[in-house]
Amino acid sequence: MDNNLLEKGLEKRKATLGEEYVKKSYDAADDFSRPLQEAMTAWCWGFGWGDETIDAKTRSMMNLAMLGALGKLHEWETHCKGALNNGVSVEEIRAIVHVIGIYCGVPQSLECMRVARKVLSEKGLLEE
Repeated sequence: MDNNLLEKGLEKRKATLGEEYVKKSYDAADDFSRPLQEAMTAWCWGFGWGDETIDAKTRSMMNLAMLGALGKLHEWETHCKGALNNGVSVEEIRAIVHVIGIYCGVPQSLECMRVARKVLSEKGLLEE
């Protein structure tokens, strides 16, 4: 394991998803799952998110579009929360859901909209 990438990854992961979320993920890891937790943190967050060519806000927007296209709604929810931490606005999240509908189909955009509404409501960012 490249410790530099792991440390950079932890920094980027905490900045986006929050220190509490990352701590909870690491605390839940055991001997079986810890190697994947570390590899994912080093590779995805250290190597990928650690590349400053694309800023965190843009990367979050890209992730929402890709995860929405793949139908990975659990990760979509996690990254929706992270996108808010990285400065993505409610309007930008809505626009991303619209793009998902255009390129991936209305049912997929409806699923993403449901998750977005949940996240935005929990954060107090939607008027009910």
